[in-house]
Amino acid sequence: MAAAIENIMVTQAVPELEEVFRAHQGCVLKAAYRITGSMADAEDVSQSVFLRLARGTVDTGRISNLQNYLHRSAVNAALDLIRSRGHREVVPIESADELQSNSSLSPERALSSLEIKNWLRRELATLNPRTAEMFALRYLEGLDNPEIARTMNTSQAVVAVTLHRTRARLKKSLRGFMKGAS
Repeated sequence: MAAAIENIMVTQAVPELEEVFRAHQGCVLKAAYRITGSMADAEDVSQSVFLRLARGTVDTGRISNLQNYLHRSAVNAALDLIRSRGHREVVPIESADELQSNSSLSPERALSSLEIKNWLRRELATLNPRTAEMFALRYLEGLDNPEIARTMNTSQAVVAVTLHRTRARLKKSLRGFMKGAS
């Protein structure tokens, strides 16, 4: 019975949901891809974000800016996906193809770039979710501090301090990673 009611809820909102999907799917997909580094994972994240809307598990009355909400949802879902993998090394097909087709970089440099990207994804997965989201919004999505503060309903000072501390932590970790890699 609950499934039938859920189906009715979804089918009545199909035109609106389709419009939202068409308008925002590209943004959601790009945000997820920048974090996961894999188009297959980004598509899974995108699907889960829009499924939550379709299922009515989101309180749409509390959403003041749909694009910001979907963007944050994509970032958080992508971070959750990375966290769920733990420390397993996953090299997406796109990255393997990138190594072969990127003729501007030497093979060693391309491999090093891929290793650093994978290191960053693993490190993001270890951060507090709110901190990881701020970092991803700033450095992977290109939002500035005032935009992040508005999006996350906090002050610019909190964003600035959080990002400063996170960068310092990641720099220290990167130095250790680079020493171990050499």
